[in-house]
Parts: sequence; structure tokens; C-alpha cells
Amino acid sequence: MAATAILPAPEDVADLVPRPGSVTWRIAGDGRLLAGAGYALLLQVAHPVVGAGVAQHSDYRNDPWGRLWRTLDYVNLTIFGGPEAAAEIGRRTREMHKRIKGVRPDGERYHALEPEAFAWVHATLAHSILRSHELFGVRPSAWERERFYADWRRVGRLIGVRERDLPAGLGAFNRYFDAMVDDVLVDNETVHGVLETLVKPARPDVPLLPEGAWKVLRVPAARGGLIVTSGMLGPKLRARFGLPWTRSDAVQFNAIAAASRASGPVLPRRLRAFGPTYLDWRRDAIRATGIAV
Repeated sequence: MAATAILPAPEDVADLVPRPGSVTWRIAGDGRLLAGAGYALLLQVAHPVVGAGVAQHSDYRNDPWGRLWRTLDYVNLTIFGGPEAAAEIGRRTREMHKRIKGVRPDGERYHALEPEAFAWVHATLAHSILRSHELFGVRPSAWERERFYADWRRVGRLIGVRERDLPAGLGAFNRYFDAMVDDVLVDNETVHGVLETLVKPARPDVPLLPEGAWKVLRVPAARGGLIVTSGMLGPKLRARFGLPWTRSDAVQFNAIAAASRASGPVLPRRLRAFGPTYLDWRRDAIRATGIAV
């Protein structure tokens, strides 16, 4: 049974949301972090509860980009959208998960608000953001990583992730993450469904990408996305998910990561501060849901 969690009072929300110009704004705003999106999603659905919930209550196979936009809406509204938007997206996220429940393939009943599973999804976003920076961006200092993680724990309160649901301090968080990988994450149908969307990606609904251009870009985009995601998973999860990894794959992954890190000095400002750029692009779609941006 899911534990009851109390969302913060409206007057407390401003103290939970990272401030403009903060370390968290800089770390979470780099557009190169999008490279880790597939990695974060696989970490999430490898949890038995999350995998079952996504399989039974999500249309991710037919609308993979819609799922990605909703995740990015949540992350970017929480950090860059201001206290009102952050509180509202947090409330809606919590409310939506109340309806997600059922029976796992192993016969165990589940609810999306089980504290371990619910906190794990929030945790994977923090981990993948920091891991993506290390590989594809500018590695934050030890102090910056601690500051970001402390902010992320506070942000979790907006959706009902309690302080006791995630460990205090980045060192304890890293040990928690390793233990989850070792003892909890499993290969399952949803993992392979997500991998299939990487291998055969649908055309994203973004401006200036006509069908003809997508036909040219689809194969290299799929190959690059699978290489990046597989490389980030590391040998333990690759073996668990049955993903091959050759020396050529490793060379390609390292080359992509090196090129991304080297792009920093020439990265356009709108990509260096991608959070506000993303919300500007998604403004009409978000406003259509009733959230002011």
C-alpha cells in the first residue's frame, strides 16, 4: 500500500524551488543533458513497480516523444518555471500517480506511490543529470554536485518524496544508487520496449524537421542514441539487459562524449541555458494544460 505523503503548503514552495543563477540552474540547464534521456528512462522502468506501471498505464510505444516531453515539462517547470508552476506540476504529478496500480508479472500487487519506487524515479533524474554532465558537459565540482543533490531532494517534496525516502548527502546517495542497481533493478518487458523505441525512433514533433529530413537522419540518430544509452548503462546493466558492447561501440561512445565536451565554448547560449529555452518552445503546449509559464 502506498504511504500517504503531504505536499508542501503553498507558502513553503518558494523555499523548495532552486533560485535563478543557482548551481542547480546551471547544471540542469545544459542542453547536452538530453543525451542522457534514454538512460534515465531505462533506469526508471527497470524497477519492477515502475516497469509494470509503464507497461499497463502508458502509451509510450505509440507516443514515445510525448512521454519524453511530459518528463521534460516536469523537470523544467520545477526548476525554471517559478514557484506557482512548480507547485502545480508537482501536485498534478502526484495526483496522476494515485491511479497507477495493478499486478506485476510476478503476481505481486503494486501501486505507483510505493515510496521506494516513487522516490527511485526522482532519484534517477538527479543521477542521470550529474552523470550526463560528467560525460558530455562540464564536470561539476564536488561542492556543486552536493549543492545540486541537496536542491534535488528539496524539489522532491513538491511531488511528495519525503526527506527520509532518499539519503542525505551525495556519498550516501551514490551507495543507495549502487544498491538499487545490484539488488532491485531487473530486466523486463518494458526495458525492451524502451530499447525498441531507441532502435526504431519515431519522428519527433519538433519544428523544422520535415519527413524527408527525418528519413535521412533516422538511422544515424537511432545508432547514436543506442550507443550513448548503452554506454551510460555500463557493463553490469548492459549484461542484465542483454545488450551487446564491442570495442567499436566503446570507441564511438568515447568519441561522441569527447565531441560533446569540446563543444562547450561554441555552444549557443540557448543550449547552454536550455531550461528557459525549452519552456519558451513548449509555452503554448504547457499553457493548454492550464499551467501558466
